[in-house]
Amino acid sequence: MADDGDRSSDVNWVVEYKRILLRVLDLRPSGMRQRLADALGANRSFVSQITNPAYPVPIPPRHVEIIFDVCRFPEADRRAFLEAYERAHPGRLQQPHRPSPHLRHVTLYVPDLGDPARNAELDKILSDTAMRIAGLISGQAGGNDDSKE
Repeated sequence: MADDGDRSSDVNWVVEYKRILLRVLDLRPSGMRQRLADALGANRSFVSQITNPAYPVPIPPRHVEIIFDVCRFPEADRRAFLEAYERAHPGRLQQPHRPSPHLRHVTLYVPDLGDPARNAELDKILSDTAMRIAGLISGQAGGNDDSKE
C-alpha cells in the first residue's frame, strides 16, 4: 500500500468543522446553545445534532453566518471552520440561498402551563410567530398579505 503522505482523504471534514464549533461553544457562557437555537429558529435538539461530531447531520449553509455572529467566532476558528466546511461540502457556501434574517435574542416571560409538552408547544408557537414576523419585515416568505385585519 502506497503512502503518499496526504491524510486529507482520511479526514472526516464534517466531524472536523463540528469539533471547531463545539470548541467555540464550550468557551462561551452557559445559555449559548439556547441563544443559537433561537437565532436559527430551531430547537435545542437541532443545535445538539449540528454541534455533535457523532451525528452526521450537516450544518445548512444558510446557518453558517448566523452561527458565526451568535457564537462570536474568533477569526482563526472562523477560517478553520470555513476550510473544513468547504472540504466537507464543496461549493455549498457559494450556492445562492435565501439569507436568514438577522435575529437577536430576547427573553420573554410566559406562564408555566404545568405540563412540559404544553410548555414546549407554547415555546414553538412563540418561536414560529417571531420567525414569521421577521420574514414579513424582511419581505421573505412566511406571511400572507391577504390577511389584513
